[in-house]
Amino acid sequence: MTHAAELRRLVAAPGCLQVPGVYDGLSALLVERAGFPAAFLSGASLSFTRFGRPDLGLVCMDEVVQAIGVIRERTPLPLIVDADTGFGNALNVQRTMREFEKAGASAIQLEDQLAPKRCGHMAGKQVVSAAEMLGKLRAALDARRDADTILIARTDALGVEGFQSALDRACAYAEAGADWVFVEGPESVEQMRAVAAAVRVPLVHNLVEGGKTPVTRIDQLAALGYRVGLHPAFLVNLFAHAAPAMLAQLKADGTSDALRDRLLDLGRVNALLGADELLADAAKYA
Repeated sequence: MTHAAELRRLVAAPGCLQVPGVYDGLSALLVERAGFPAAFLSGASLSFTRFGRPDLGLVCMDEVVQAIGVIRERTPLPLIVDADTGFGNALNVQRTMREFEKAGASAIQLEDQLAPKRCGHMAGKQVVSAAEMLGKLRAALDARRDADTILIARTDALGVEGFQSALDRACAYAEAGADWVFVEGPESVEQMRAVAAAVRVPLVHNLVEGGKTPVTRIDQLAALGYRVGLHPAFLVNLFAHAAPAMLAQLKADGTSDALRDRLLDLGRVNALLGADELLADAAKYA
């Protein structure tokens, strides 16, 4: 079974699939070792970690393709990939679809923001017309090579045009052939219920720490009928919270001795990363 077919199988099963965000080989490996069955290559996390910048559309297509390849080389986990706006018009969307599939994406998420986009939980977003987004979705579906690759249509219209517009777009995107639909930034559980009642394809939701989401738990999402819960920046938020105090202590103490119980030493890092396996493979060719 391909990783895309496996992702479809996972979402067809009962419950809501919990998917942490990743941004490189190590984060993907940690998610796999923790027992999660899928990962999400978050554009926000990629921008945070690679550039030290907010999620404001600074990441380009080639950089995401490179990240997909690195992650795919390290883990067989199904990988949902954030394609932002598709990096241009419908023709750019087609190239994005082909390149992401080729690199190893299992699902590709396309949103209807106007470039340059911004984090879905930030104010000041703009959206393209529904007609333009429908054209992009048709272009993506025409470019798709593997019928199992999942196309996710995300609308950010709620914060721009209101809830009814977002709901109308979600239904139209599903009718156009999107496999899954994602209404970003619902303001209440009632709105989430309305989306679940109206949209007849699997629903995706962002569980953003400090964001606008009215629910925070995967079981709450499951109870509302949602099938995929993304934690886009969980690992980055964890690292960014812990690192300043640890760096301050390192600077003050002149040593990491007091932090050893919070660190992996070299041996444990090498064990995690598979050094012995690589060395054994190298020995075959010595």
